[in-house]
Amino acid sequence: MATNWHVISAFAIYLGVMVYIGVYYYRRSNQLSDYILGGRSLGPWITSMGAEASDMSGWMLMGLPGLAYLSGLPAMWIAVGLALGTWANWVFISKRLRNYTEIANDSLTIPDFLNNRFHDHSNMLNLVSAIFTFIFFLIYTSSGFVAGGKLFETVFGLPYVWSLLITAGVVISYTFLGGFMAVSWTDFIQGIMMFFAILLVPMTGMFALGGFEETMARLQATVPGHFALFDPAIGTGATIIMLISSLGWGLGYFGQPHILVRFMAIQNADELHKATRIAMTWVIISLAAAVSVGFVGRVYWPTLLEGADAERIFLLMSSSLFTPFVGGFILSAVLAAIMSTSSAQLLVTSATISKDLYKNFVHRGAGERELVYVSRVTVLLVAACAILLALNPNSYILNIVAYAWAGFGSVFGPVVLLALFWRRMTRNGALAGMLVGGITVLVWKQFEWFGLYEIVPGFLFASLAIIVVSLLDAPPHKGITDDFDEANRRHILG
Repeated sequence: MATNWHVISAFAIYLGVMVYIGVYYYRRSNQLSDYILGGRSLGPWITSMGAEASDMSGWMLMGLPGLAYLSGLPAMWIAVGLALGTWANWVFISKRLRNYTEIANDSLTIPDFLNNRFHDHSNMLNLVSAIFTFIFFLIYTSSGFVAGGKLFETVFGLPYVWSLLITAGVVISYTFLGGFMAVSWTDFIQGIMMFFAILLVPMTGMFALGGFEETMARLQATVPGHFALFDPAIGTGATIIMLISSLGWGLGYFGQPHILVRFMAIQNADELHKATRIAMTWVIISLAAAVSVGFVGRVYWPTLLEGADAERIFLLMSSSLFTPFVGGFILSAVLAAIMSTSSAQLLVTSATISKDLYKNFVHRGAGERELVYVSRVTVLLVAACAILLALNPNSYILNIVAYAWAGFGSVFGPVVLLALFWRRMTRNGALAGMLVGGITVLVWKQFEWFGLYEIVPGFLFASLAIIVVSLLDAPPHKGITDDFDEANRRHILG
């Protein structure tokens, strides 16, 4: 019990700071632009750390180490795909999106940007965007709640459902109160915690085992196939499918609303160069360390973990390697990873429902305070639905994340990418791309044809749909192309 009290004390300090930030920004979020984008006032450090913390959720500290624990070095291919996707997103998308969203009637959300980009007075782009955002963020947010449930269950021995409710309660509290600025500042703190935790655990584990060489030697003796880049047992065809699927994770970055919104919120687009360097340093080191946790854990932990239990290896090592109080802060980093992504997802979903659905289809004359109120109520409703989806404690965190990641990557990725770079793209092309991408992922997931990750066909078919329909459609009118030219001019001059 004394041990638990030390861990509880560390958790309480961390959670208290997070909730305080939410309360602090509560009175500063009276305008919808403040609640959703923080008034476009972020600096490069907050932007970069916030984007990566909201990206690398509990799956980085639990899901990816669990995969490396079970499968060995092939887990690295997902990390490579994610690192390449992160780099491409920052280099090719961030500055263009920041400039274009400001030109496109100061758009606050991705659906809002698409609607303004194509001057869609029918609001069909808003409607389709909002529907898919709701579907896939429910799935994505539930993965974070599953991770939180496993965290509290493993550390404190609490029933899974109670653990789930504790996680959801804390995330909801500061997202509901403080909006974007609260989420951004908490993500900054959480990003720092995640970075040091994911480094400290494998390094301490290797030290306890006698150093790097001794750890690798014991791993080679215990699980010889762990160092193979590809699994020789699955054959050439399956290996190619595995490689394409793993690297395909990188395609998802172009369509993740909770990451893209960070680019839109930076105060000065020129500072995105600095933010890119910060973000890439964080990502490369963190992903490499996450894979290392699985490797070291396979040797360090005496009992073989199977199935979904392998995703607990980071938690078990943290509890074993450190004193209870220090271990509590290390484990708080897991909660930080969960909270940073879940809060960002809840915020983006609430913004989409309030601005893109409620204002356009329910109450066109809604004022700023009313829309903030609707956003906060949406946070509660979406979180409640996500809790229901997370009730199964045997769910694989990485599998849930992969499904939602593929959904967003296919629905929004090709549309955002081509909207920023292709002048000839039309509203109907964008609509076709979103529908084809979303439906492809939903159908492909059910059948899992060829074992290919659903983001690959989803992204490909959506891109083809956009191109074909746009070319068959009438060219965009002068107002649309003038906006495109102005955004392009600002990007080049910047």
